[in-house]
Amino acid sequence: MENENLFISIDFDKGNFPKKHTCDGENISPQINIDRIHSGYLAVIVDDWIGPSERFTHWLMWDFESRPVIPENIPKAALITAPFAAVQGTNDFGSTGYRGPCPHPGEVHTYYFNVYGLDTILGIPAGSKRDVLEDAMKGHVLQYGGQAIATYSR
Repeated sequence: MENENLFISIDFDKGNFPKKHTCDGENISPQINIDRIHSGYLAVIVDDWIGPSERFTHWLMWDFESRPVIPENIPKAALITAPFAAVQGTNDFGSTGYRGPCPHPGEVHTYYFNVYGLDTILGIPAGSKRDVLEDAMKGHVLQYGGQAIATYSR
């Protein structure tokens, strides 16, 4: 049963990605602000919906204690210990951690930041893919964060 929804935002929500968060810049993860947390743990999934039923995953992170801010520039390691302990999965680029927008020149893509409030540590292996994370979250999602949305073009 889900509680009140989380409220999430990024500084450029409904705007364009700053270059530093893309492949054209430093490619560092953006800060995510989270409000109304009533869950012990969080998970993050960032997607680019490139077609009506096709998505490309840019970031998977889970098994970290709830907090009001996920700071920018989270290390790209599968297991991180700072700025907090967390586990990261393999994105659709084939690497772990955050990897920012990098659409083909002339294309505008839309990116969705999703945060889930969970009732437990999932305990799935670091480097797991999205389907493993989604399966592990079944029955453990207490809150969902709506979506923060941003676009990027090159």
